[in-house]
Amino acid sequence: MIAFIGSVFSPWYRWSGRKDPQNHCCINLVTTGRDGRFTMTDRGRSALRQSRDTFEVGPSKVHWTGTELVIDVDEWGALPKLGKLKGRIVLTPEAVTNAEVKLTPDAGHTWRPFAPMAKVEVNLAPGHSWTGHGYFDANFGTRALEEDFAFWTWGRFPLRDRTVCFYDAVRLDGTKVALAAQSDHAGVVREIENPPPLVKMKRTPWFVRRETRCDPGATPKGVFSLLEAPFYSRALMETTIDGEVSVGMHEALDLVRFRQPALKPMLAVRVPRRAGWKFKD
Repeated sequence: MIAFIGSVFSPWYRWSGRKDPQNHCCINLVTTGRDGRFTMTDRGRSALRQSRDTFEVGPSKVHWTGTELVIDVDEWGALPKLGKLKGRIVLTPEAVTNAEVKLTPDAGHTWRPFAPMAKVEVNLAPGHSWTGHGYFDANFGTRALEEDFAFWTWGRFPLRDRTVCFYDAVRLDGTKVALAAQSDHAGVVREIENPPPLVKMKRTPWFVRRETRCDPGATPKGVFSLLEAPFYSRALMETTIDGEVSVGMHEALDLVRFRQPALKPMLAVRVPRRAGWKFKD
């Protein structure tokens, strides 16, 4: 689940010139399985309402209680699987960090791992109900991703006593981001000085490049595909870190492909624009 002000993957936001991010907001949710849905409705300024603890976009909202992040979802699935996706997600952090990382030297893009370790409870109709581990992070940017990056890959892998995040990216100027960070149960975030090497993996069905970090002599592998697009992949990935096998969330993003104008009409089919909205209260 991703909440956007300035929906970075929306073709409507791109076609607008990206001058008014508040006019292109979205709560994007993807579920998998037989009744899986993809929801990513680009909504206008009238659908956005914010306070210190609450973020609302149309019929859905995110609320921080002080101890839990409560996400109430009321969205409509896009093609090819139409239908309602409605219910609640509750994320309970083990700790909230104050870490912030610059992804570009001028801080034009930053990453905030608010809660690298958390409990998640999901109750969504149709047919999605489970409890497990999760995370909560955020990216902030003053420029479009494709203006600064050619490619990036990210992964979050839970271990027995900590969770590890890898952020590897190639900027358009050829410089690289090679970030490895770990967080313990108390929310203390530290950079890993000698992370495992970066290992190339099998490309996706759309031939999107993928790679992650893994102990020497071990081989990372995909466990379950969650979302595949011509420029993007999200999957459960197995890797080995300090001798411990972990299955975590992994994504790969090809921003050279995303920059191509021909992709935008394809995206518009999956990302409808709904400019008007009136709150009932």
